[in-house]
Amino acid sequence: MSESSDDSGRRLEGKAAVITGGASGMGRSTVELFLAEGASVVVGDLNADAGRALMDDLDAAGCGDRARFTRTDVSVEDDVAAMTELAVDAFGRLDVVFNNAGIGGAFGPITELDVDAWDETFAILVRSVMLGTKHAARVMIPQGTGGSIINTASIAGVGGGAGPQAYSAAKAAVISLAQTTGLELAPHRIRVNAICPGLIFTPLMHSGNEAQAEEVMSEMQPWPDRGEGADIASMALFLASDESKFVSGQQLVVDGAMLAAGPRIHGRMHNTRNIHRMSGMAYGTTGQAATVRRL
Repeated sequence: MSESSDDSGRRLEGKAAVITGGASGMGRSTVELFLAEGASVVVGDLNADAGRALMDDLDAAGCGDRARFTRTDVSVEDDVAAMTELAVDAFGRLDVVFNNAGIGGAFGPITELDVDAWDETFAILVRSVMLGTKHAARVMIPQGTGGSIINTASIAGVGGGAGPQAYSAAKAAVISLAQTTGLELAPHRIRVNAICPGLIFTPLMHSGNEAQAEEVMSEMQPWPDRGEGADIASMALFLASDESKFVSGQQLVVDGAMLAAGPRIHGRMHNTRNIHRMSGMAYGTTGQAATVRRL
């Protein structure tokens, strides 16, 4: 990305945003788009190496002065509070929070699921969204100018067949949380919405096997073009901008018509094909290795 020479028409001009899971995948695409649209951005991510690489790229593109990175465990309240405070300290305000960080989480037959892996999945996928919303609201309410809170859910949270049990249940909770907090924060003109991606071509989705992921996407997704991080970033931009000022408490599906076709993802992706023969925990792009127990 490169810094625009014309600030006119930039949809997030003067706004400050926090984006979690912002060092790779959908989060990184959103960081780059928000900066291009005039925002200042705090990036929170557990993967410090990816965060440093992102900041190097942003500095080279000429927009690093409007970005900050902080290593953040989104399941830890002190980390989320510090990330939010960094936005206010660095940029003087907070207008947008994108609770995007996530992992694949616990997997395996329900009879073999590890309860600690289940709890950790919910901590990273659901507690993190509660914490991000809580600390965003604590700034936005007294600020008095409204705001936008955006949560990454999934089509896995809408119906069965698009993810393992823990992931699907957690994403359903994220959707519900957007509805309830959207209602609660509406009097303060703070919008809360959930984006429900389908198969988006990111490191978390393809797990390093890009060719196999492309094949599966072409078989399962009605839309002929693969979903990219930029597609989610564009929806996040709409929800962050004043264009969505009357949209709150909603789940917005971005999936190339996959949900409409009836997804049967789980067990067909290469990293879930033999899921009935193993149990464990997948940490995605956090830098932590997956744990796998063969049954």
